[in-house]
Amino acid sequence: MPIAHTTPTPHGAFIRLSMLIAGAGLAAAAWAAEPAPKDTTASNPLGGKSAPAAAAAKGTPGQPRQITWEELVPKDWDPAKEFKGMDLSALDDGDPRANELLMKMQEVSNNAPTNPAMNGAEVKIPGFIVPLEEAKGEVTEFLLVPYFGACIHTPPPPANQILHVVPQKGAKFRAMDTVWVTGKLQTLRNDSMMGVSGYHVSATSVTKYSGGAK
Repeated sequence: MPIAHTTPTPHGAFIRLSMLIAGAGLAAAAWAAEPAPKDTTASNPLGGKSAPAAAAAKGTPGQPRQITWEELVPKDWDPAKEFKGMDLSALDDGDPRANELLMKMQEVSNNAPTNPAMNGAEVKIPGFIVPLEEAKGEVTEFLLVPYFGACIHTPPPPANQILHVVPQKGAKFRAMDTVWVTGKLQTLRNDSMMGVSGYHVSATSVTKYSGGAK
């Protein structure tokens, strides 16, 4: 369950801020150049080692382009800008400033800007499934996130690191399964109970992740 549904604490606020900053920074490493590590975490995102940006930018004309999570984040966005110099760990239990800061952090995360250059692009991207709707044992709507546990075991990443995916037909996958999603990317926000997404994908295919480009 998202952290927004729990009772905030000063220590929780400190962790929340750290995870928001880390979530935005994950994109730089989420290249999916190799198979996903077994113990994928917020500090060890999908794809392991990073690959040259030039390699990720290449694509076949008329075919979906394999993109990185980094490309979804505007280069000039700094989610930690408003919180630099703050020592949240120094706040006492019950201090109302802790709750205020936590709400502000959540607002920054939910309103994370998207990259307008990606709007309308036909793309292919790997990630982890967070189911939203299911029917007859198949996932019919889900969020795609860049690291294991996001939105389920950890707070949601910033909105520009969450994709709201609606596949053309149901996909037989479970929560946190690793997949390739192919389809048209749109800069369209959606607020779900599992997190706010900054992008929408009308997926033509959702396939099992097996490492590297397909």
